[in-house]
Amino acid sequence: MSAEEARGTAGKLRAVCGELAERFYERDDVVRTLVVTLLAGRHSLVLGPPGTAKSELARELTGRIDGAAYWEILLSKFTAPTRMFGPIDVAALARGEYRQVYEGRATTAHIAFIDEIFKCSTAALNETLGYLNERIYHPENGGAPVHCPLIGAITASNELPEAADAAAIYDRLLVRIEVGYLADPANFAALVRSAVSRPPAPARTTVELDALRHAVTEAVPTVDVPDAIVDAVCTLRAALRRKELVASDRRWRQAVGLLQASAYLDGRAAVAETDLSVLTHVLWDSPADRPTVEREVLHLVNPDAKEALDLADTIEDLEAQLDAMAGQSREALSDWVIKNAHGKLARAGNRLARLRDEAVVAGRSTAAIDRVTGRQRAVRTRILTEALGVDASMVPAKP
Repeated sequence: MSAEEARGTAGKLRAVCGELAERFYERDDVVRTLVVTLLAGRHSLVLGPPGTAKSELARELTGRIDGAAYWEILLSKFTAPTRMFGPIDVAALARGEYRQVYEGRATTAHIAFIDEIFKCSTAALNETLGYLNERIYHPENGGAPVHCPLIGAITASNELPEAADAAAIYDRLLVRIEVGYLADPANFAALVRSAVSRPPAPARTTVELDALRHAVTEAVPTVDVPDAIVDAVCTLRAALRRKELVASDRRWRQAVGLLQASAYLDGRAAVAETDLSVLTHVLWDSPADRPTVEREVLHLVNPDAKEALDLADTIEDLEAQLDAMAGQSREALSDWVIKNAHGKLARAGNRLARLRDEAVVAGRSTAAIDRVTGRQRAVRTRILTEALGVDASMVPAKP
């Protein structure tokens, strides 16, 4: 495949990201990260409560790969390995032959979506680990290992694993993405309207399987990693270790492929500092540690996003104050809004808007800024309705 064709593949994947971001509100960064993970040939976890479009997003993304064999399963503690990797051929068994039927199962899939991944049964655990790690399956009859064409798996869960055996799977999922319910009231309103409207058929860009495989095996690994990026990664590792956040050497090494995939997706021949943002989804184990990792990464590569996270602290503090004032008189709430909340929220909203403009001009990611802006609007709506008794839908959506 020529360099021009490789650039064409990256362009199509960017188009896919844009189309899905328009359809799935507040999921721009999620979509891009999933695509980057596939390009790196790694596996991802989408972690969040039920009803956050995890499954729908995964299906819509994987459906954009033309010619790819797709396999999906919802796991439970009782899922047998044969249901995942191939049932017994009953007709062959009647002839005295023990054989499995692999077609349509994990063993023949190029892309997989595994829902409730941490409910993998004990019986299927080792085979699932082998499938994710080495892309192999050991047949039930003890025959030669089956090599699986898996490019990458997208997994999902409503909660983190508690059992030690499921933790082994968690460790093999390089990218971990947290999703929640919509924060921005305007996006929620658009979601509600979409349930009763008939929007025109959206654009649907697709990418050929062979083009994706070439990108994963040939194009992405050739993306240059400058010494300045290596130095930045070393600096980040040291900063996280000072906060007692330690990732394995294997995880750091695999993360380099994500940086290369991020640069490839943007059409660049070398990794840049902006690509380091993807590490916010790699270097934490507990969700409680994710904000710390995010701050350290953004401090290094995205100063405007770091300031946005600092503003998020102010916004969250205002919401906590509102919660603490539950039951107080409308007069007391109005006085608090006038003297405290209104000015801080307005300043935060205005600053977030300027930060976003600066990030766009500089070509930096706006994902963190957009997320904080959604929280600012959500808290503003709460204050309008709960503290002032104002119908928020009648007030223009401004800082």
